[in-house]
Amino acid sequence: MPPTLGAVLRIPRLGLRLRAGGDDAGARRVRWVAISELTDPTPYLEGGELVLTTGIRWPEEPSRDAALSYVRRLADRGAAGLGFGVEVAHDDIPAPLLEAAAEAGLPLIEVPRPTPFMAVGKAVSRLLAEEEYEGLTRAFDAQRRLTQAALRGEAAVVERLATELGRAAARAGREGGAPEPHTGGPPAGPGGAAPGAREEAGAAGGWVLLLDQDGRPRHAVPPAAAERAAGLAGEVRRLRDSKRPAGASVAARGETVAVQALGVAGRVRGFLAIGAAHRFGPDERTLVSAAASLLSLELEHRDPAGGDLVGGLVEALLEGGLDLAGADRLRAALPDPPLVVAVAEAPSEDAAAPLPAVAGDCLAARLPARAEPEPAARRASGGGGRRTRIAVLGPEAADPAGVLAGLTGGPVGASRPAPLPGLPAARAEAERALEAARGEGAGVVRAAELPGGFLGLVGGPAGARIAGEVLAPLTGRRSAADLLASLRAYLAASGRWDAAAESIGVHRHTLRYRINRIRELLPGDLDDPDYRTELWLALRTLERDRG
Repeated sequence: MPPTLGAVLRIPRLGLRLRAGGDDAGARRVRWVAISELTDPTPYLEGGELVLTTGIRWPEEPSRDAALSYVRRLADRGAAGLGFGVEVAHDDIPAPLLEAAAEAGLPLIEVPRPTPFMAVGKAVSRLLAEEEYEGLTRAFDAQRRLTQAALRGEAAVVERLATELGRAAARAGREGGAPEPHTGGPPAGPGGAAPGAREEAGAAGGWVLLLDQDGRPRHAVPPAAAERAAGLAGEVRRLRDSKRPAGASVAARGETVAVQALGVAGRVRGFLAIGAAHRFGPDERTLVSAAASLLSLELEHRDPAGGDLVGGLVEALLEGGLDLAGADRLRAALPDPPLVVAVAEAPSEDAAAPLPAVAGDCLAARLPARAEPEPAARRASGGGGRRTRIAVLGPEAADPAGVLAGLTGGPVGASRPAPLPGLPAARAEAERALEAARGEGAGVVRAAELPGGFLGLVGGPAGARIAGEVLAPLTGRRSAADLLASLRAYLAASGRWDAAAESIGVHRHTLRYRINRIRELLPGDLDDPDYRTELWLALRTLERDRG
């Protein structure tokens, strides 16, 4: 939350003095400092600025109408206040300006001659940095307490989330920044950590509700919030039908409600709903996001069809949907990094069967097939149809690829060792290696054995999908083959018409016509080197897929 104008005024070395303004002057939030000698600086303001001026363009005694017009423009723009540097162009703040500020309710501050405007800007910048640091510290502490609550189960996470939201609301109230209904800011949500947190939450008007996959209440704070489940049935049904964890925020009947689907690896296991009499601010959204991650793992652990907690943890890590910072218990369930990711297709006959135990330091997880186009070579070989994949995670010394080959008996792709934050990229490497293993009929292919460079990175299903999207404006045309060949020749010849036309056996005028047509169809600028590079990589990926 930005510092108050009162905090700026209390900095002794600045020597600032409030000369006029409303009763709320000290509570106003200062988002930045703007220095301007314009008679109308409002086109360059966003709101929340402390505007500083020496009045050098003002006459010694400006008219009351001019002063009032100037001050009202600043007030209407949402300026936090006006600072006037004295003993520069004016010995004192002109009386009409003082009267106008008092009438408009805009704080007017005297900046003494020894205080540079730059010093005021630096002071506000430091206050903003301190506020941001304190906010981050509070967020880390709150997330740590949520993680600790996860040790006691889902009910404890719901209780802790209610407590943290209540603390955020109380803090906003103490700082004079309590939000107005539906105008943003933290909710006046549930209460503190005392045993009476549920009752305090109800009195504050906020609530937290955990629902199962069918929208039935599992835990509610306060208990009466369970009655709201029926009213959330429509949102729950819509999010469940989306087949993937997602969220929604709605405002109705003077209340804002946020609903977040819970689950990992594309499976929806339940829903987290919170409500309050105003919109939620960034602190509250961060808390809800952290709680949703923890609850997703907990529901996955308790769902008999979803495997154990470790399997859900591995899935979430490979999907890039989990941050383990501060989650010591979750990190303890994993082998020490760096780790290798090995991926293989699950045999079709046991796609839903429980995974067998994995020996040594390796962990196994079942990954749902991604909705990505398969390479043409695989379709031609009769290997169509997406299957569930199995991933094995472990240190290089434990040979996750060999372990997985023993489980499936089919092709396996393995990544290079990666740290925990790099596991989603390692999964992509493993899937690319798996595509190569299938194409070569090999048992195990490791990412380190594949061609390097950027062209190596765009291989596999993800690269084919992106290439298809980039070239879609051309591939959907009846003359797609001619257009693609002409584009490739033009790029390969660096735009030299004669060389490009000769390489594909057409007249240069024909090539010019085709390139002009391509320029009309493509959304990007063909003269932009970044866009040309993207097109070249897409063409090469398409050629590799078709080859």
